[in-house]
Amino acid sequence: MSFCDNCFIAVTHDGTPEGKTEKIGGIECYVATPAIPHPKDKVLIFLTDIFGLALANNRLLADDFARNGFKTIVIDLFSGDPIRVDPPPDFNREKWAASHGPAQTRPLIDSVIAALNEEGVTTFAGAGFCFGARYVFDLAFDGILKVSAVSHPSRLVVPDDLEKYAAVSKAPLLINSCEVDKAFPLEAQAQADVILGDGKFTPGYKREYFEGCNHGFAVRGDMSDPKVKAGKEGAFKASVEWFAKYL
Repeated sequence: MSFCDNCFIAVTHDGTPEGKTEKIGGIECYVATPAIPHPKDKVLIFLTDIFGLALANNRLLADDFARNGFKTIVIDLFSGDPIRVDPPPDFNREKWAASHGPAQTRPLIDSVIAALNEEGVTTFAGAGFCFGARYVFDLAFDGILKVSAVSHPSRLVVPDDLEKYAAVSKAPLLINSCEVDKAFPLEAQAQADVILGDGKFTPGYKREYFEGCNHGFAVRGDMSDPKVKAGKEGAFKASVEWFAKYL
């Protein structure tokens, strides 16, 4: 599945990010470090939507994960070329997407993970939002992740990627889904349950569903809408509990 219109819509949230930006493996990253004691050999890799590090929401959410005890690394997946919240009228989605496919994106992730390995990190969780969910799946396929959580995933091939996840991955999978999502519609959500649910995927599977929410709700929805606010908070809570259980 490809991008949908809601992939390109963002509402900026209030707050001031508290982490720091640094180069890891030569790649710019936002690092949110817990103020409380936390294991130094475990890291949460945060793979963003198409707005990347430029959208404060992504950094604020990483800070929230850090407050819950997870050192969180947000990788610049776009080499300084994310989608702008207010793109110019002549912005070409297809041209941008062609410049940010797996051939360009996956090496950035691999460089960061390799550098973290050298620093003594041995265990990784993956949180993927929209665009980033594709790479959570790919990292899980390759046995790199111990646990996965994706929210309103895009660019998945359904049912192929779900079947492959069931066949080759050992990372427990949480999917935060919603009512209106052309990138991961109700039919795809039902297929995920059929393929992975009811104990079929023994490492662990759970799908949360948030009524009244659109694609993007977990990171860049309109917080003035009570259902969207509840959905964002519910997806975050589910993710924290998932990581606490399996990481």
